[in-house]
Amino acid sequence: MGYVADRWHKTRPNPDDPPCGEHKGLVASKNHGKGKRWQARYDDPNGREITSLHKTKTEAEAEIVKQESAKQTGSWLDPKAGVVTVEKYALETWLPAQGIIGRSVKEYRGAIERYLIPEWGNRQIRSIRPSEAGAWQQLLTTKYKLSGGYPNRVARYVRGVFKLAVVDRVIAVSPFDGIKAPILVESAVFPPDVAEVRQLIAAAYKPLWGAMIELTALTGLRSGEIRGLRLSRVDFLRRTLHVEQQLVYEAGRGLYFDDLKTGAGRRVLPLPKRAVDLLAAYVAAYPPPGGGEWEGLVFSKPGGTPIGESTLDWAFKNTCRKAGVEPRHWHELRHHYASVLIAGNENPKVVQKRLGHKDVMTTLRTYAHLFAEAEEQTRDVLDAAWAEPGETAAQQESPQQGGRIPESRRSTGALKQVSS
Repeated sequence: MGYVADRWHKTRPNPDDPPCGEHKGLVASKNHGKGKRWQARYDDPNGREITSLHKTKTEAEAEIVKQESAKQTGSWLDPKAGVVTVEKYALETWLPAQGIIGRSVKEYRGAIERYLIPEWGNRQIRSIRPSEAGAWQQLLTTKYKLSGGYPNRVARYVRGVFKLAVVDRVIAVSPFDGIKAPILVESAVFPPDVAEVRQLIAAAYKPLWGAMIELTALTGLRSGEIRGLRLSRVDFLRRTLHVEQQLVYEAGRGLYFDDLKTGAGRRVLPLPKRAVDLLAAYVAAYPPPGGGEWEGLVFSKPGGTPIGESTLDWAFKNTCRKAGVEPRHWHELRHHYASVLIAGNENPKVVQKRLGHKDVMTTLRTYAHLFAEAEEQTRDVLDAAWAEPGETAAQQESPQQGGRIPESRRSTGALKQVSS
């Protein structure tokens, strides 16, 4: 005989069924006479009816008690939710929930399709074990040959998929819990100093490139931000620059203005007088387009069309060659900006805000060695505080005798840096 263990509806048995009046709240189920004869029925936290079949009445009633208790404690999971495949959940649930745009969507999807789906795409998300999670992370370097900070980035995306599945109550625990993420490797940066940047500006074979090099060094803008700079974003009176958009390229669409990836990226930069004067002189000599798609674009090619990333890289490499300096990447001008702020004793939070980093740890990881000067400043403060009466800090132990020599120092007229 098959029955329904029904917590919610106290119905009488069907008169045509075998006698079972002694079982209150039980009715014959459509599975009468089959292996799993009892059906547990209850509502999920959203009021949706959930049913499951069990061999005995005791098991069915125990299931209802278990699920009701889980709802009360907030630990309830949909028994059927975990059967969704990793691919389906990652692409149809996790990716749309990231709140990202344009190129970021392409980057996230690409990482999932290249490194996660080939390994686990058809697996039920609830089936992934912690041992498999750790082994998968190893594949990023052994099988897929990823290096630098990329294994950590890809692992961060995938760990996020399972973290969201826990929040969505699809799985109880992420298989990555207790598994250390790949070490985030940050290469030390050795940006050009002020003297070298001056050489690059002087060697620029067009006023366009010279102005872009100098303004990037004075603001730390990313390539897409400087190429997408519009006049309306510059407040000459308040000497500020509103960084809100970037110029991006997408296959099939070409170049277009896009919002920045994160809220931290959207920032207001204080402009030094040199930057304000530079912009004023440049737009006076080369007025931006007055209308159309590229209206107000400060830096553009003849005809008012935007500058692609590859064009800028090519121009910068040629400028380095002409200046007789080592080949550089455009992003190193951004590092230069950060190094000048650090040499000027700006604290990490200020540097983070100026660069538009999402968190201060990114700033510290990238520029840790440039903060060496802060160590020397700490020594000087303590030496001065504990100096004996009549003794000056200069009379105490010098950095050359017992302390670490900072990797960058300010000097009159330029930032000095020791290259490795």
